[in-house]
Amino acid sequence: MTANGGFRIVVGVDGSAQSREALDWAVEEARLRKGQVLALTGWNFPHVSNAMMPVWDYEGFQADAQSVLDHELARAGEPGVEITGHIVQGNPASLLVEASRDADVVAVGSRGYGGFTGLMPGSVSAQTVHHAHCPVLVFAGA
Repeated sequence: MTANGGFRIVVGVDGSAQSREALDWAVEEARLRKGQVLALTGWNFPHVSNAMMPVWDYEGFQADAQSVLDHELARAGEPGVEITGHIVQGNPASLLVEASRDADVVAVGSRGYGGFTGLMPGSVSAQTVHHAHCPVLVFAGA
């Protein structure tokens, strides 16, 4: 349990089917344990390897992340469960690892690309598993 005595679940939210599964599990687990959920959506500026830098709508990246988070919180919300959502500019894996310091468990989705590679975790889930300060559940989907 966290320092305040409540069970805290951190969940990575990106709108994928696997992150929806992780969020749904987190909400149900928090309901059962009378705990709380921190839903994190991390976003980064795109990396450009070309000398011809396009003009980016930086506020649009943050707005898109907020839209994904708002939609998922509205979809998964349940009366009686404390769910807090935050969007943060930064590497999603680093954000989850840092948030894991104050968590009892982290729930994160894993994306696969079919075939053998579909069995391997994505970079965010792999980094979170290896560096988190608490147990991590990875949801691979059906």
